[in-house]
Amino acid sequence: MCLFCKIVNKEIPSNIIAENDDFLAFHDINPKAPVHILAIPKLHVDSFNEVSSETMAAMTKFIQEVAKETGIDHTGYRVITNIGENGGQEVKHLHFHILGGAKLKWGHFSDADPKDFL
Repeated sequence: MCLFCKIVNKEIPSNIIAENDDFLAFHDINPKAPVHILAIPKLHVDSFNEVSSETMAAMTKFIQEVAKETGIDHTGYRVITNIGENGGQEVKHLHFHILGGAKLKWGHFSDADPKDFL
């Protein structure tokens, strides 16, 4: 069973922000912004490559509710999902990083030279 499935099953504690029958949102343990929430489906899905359009439609509404609940819906926020090893996915369970609470920089791409990736 993966780490996030254990969190869904309450086998591992988490700081939950929002929860419904299908999704769970909790604080990231290694935050990269003043607000850094992870939103996950309760049903295990490895990554964005495997998720159904129905789940994504419901996940969109859930993420919007989390943004409102955390007070970043009007000031702005970023939603990120990493897919696979090259995309930086560390846990093989679909999850979305919701980051906000400050003016966000572009991070590691801010000074990137595209030639470095070719």
